[in-house]
Amino acid sequence: MRRIALTGGIATGKSTILRRLQRHGIPVIDADVLARDAVAPGTPAAAAIRARFGDTLFTPDGRLDRKALGGMIFQDEAARAALERIVHPEVYARIAAWFAALPAHTRFAVADIPLLFETGHETDFDAVIVAACSPEVQIERVRARDGLSEEAARQRLAAQWPIAEKVRRADFVILTDGPAAATGAEVDALVGTLSA
Repeated sequence: MRRIALTGGIATGKSTILRRLQRHGIPVIDADVLARDAVAPGTPAAAAIRARFGDTLFTPDGRLDRKALGGMIFQDEAARAALERIVHPEVYARIAAWFAALPAHTRFAVADIPLLFETGHETDFDAVIVAACSPEVQIERVRARDGLSEEAARQRLAAQWPIAEKVRRADFVILTDGPAAATGAEVDALVGTLSA
């Protein structure tokens, strides 16, 4: 089985690509979902976050306050690095377990990992797909999706590698600036290539 990673940047269309892959019956997993599970109340990662950052990042019912967390880590590089040291090893362990549990006849499966290159894990995979669009489109999408100011949207983009650098390192690139149908056609073609 080929282990494929899908990456890109914030609001570059990775979720759209994942949904299209699922329509083809391709097994997919989303690292963002795994990260949320990893920091659920009662987990070792949640305890480590509380020990490192205190109670201010948690809601009264013990859940991680993602909005407060985002406000902090996108303004404080040291805090972001500390959080990543807690969460990323758990996420990658869960991804490895997921691949290992897939049926032996699976031709390929895809893990969506937004910070793949930033964490230095690209060599864990047989190929890397990058979802790419212009930074201007990213900012528009982030602002519309998350209700952020332009400055806050730019902070989030600045916390990740530039898309151009990720494209340079990619095995495959799917452009998502255009209409959804065009992105879907690119995904369909890529599925054909990876299935050959």
